[in-house]
Amino acid sequence: MGTRKSESANRLGQLTRRQAIVASAAALGGFGLMPATAWGRPQDEISHAAESIHQEPEFKGGTKRIYTALTDPKQFDKIVELSGVLQAMHLGNIPSQISSSVGGPFALFGGFITGRQIELVPDKRIVQAWRAEDWPEGIYSIARFELVPQGGETKIVFDHTGFPKGDADSLASGWKAHYWEPLAKLLA
Repeated sequence: MGTRKSESANRLGQLTRRQAIVASAAALGGFGLMPATAWGRPQDEISHAAESIHQEPEFKGGTKRIYTALTDPKQFDKIVELSGVLQAMHLGNIPSQISSSVGGPFALFGGFITGRQIELVPDKRIVQAWRAEDWPEGIYSIARFELVPQGGETKIVFDHTGFPKGDADSLASGWKAHYWEPLAKLLA
């Protein structure tokens, strides 16, 4: 008798291919009838409170010159000097450190800004994991510089995302005062 029960159980547990297809279709069809709240709504998965900065400054000079100014430590030191930020923040005259390798570190403005090079495409794009010294430990944002040639000039399509909430206004004005304005003076 024990063998008969196990044979019946085996038969019940084994579906024909047709039965398996019909069962799968019925199950999947039932998912379409479920209310969206059972799955979670896309708007529950996306933060709409995230801040970001988008700027498009234009400069005299080609993409090569601007790329070099943003990635060569000696050139960037000239931008820092023209910004006056080291004296204003009493950071001393600590030179910029900028790796030319993807994954390499950088330290700017006396070490107040640090991070890693995420993507470096000469004369075209710079993407950095970027952080300010006063942010909570482990918080990095993404700064993306896309260099777009426009005749003898270059537009930087700049996007900064992932920084702490509430920092957008000071960061946006900081990019203008400490990057774009002194870069324009350097290139003049």
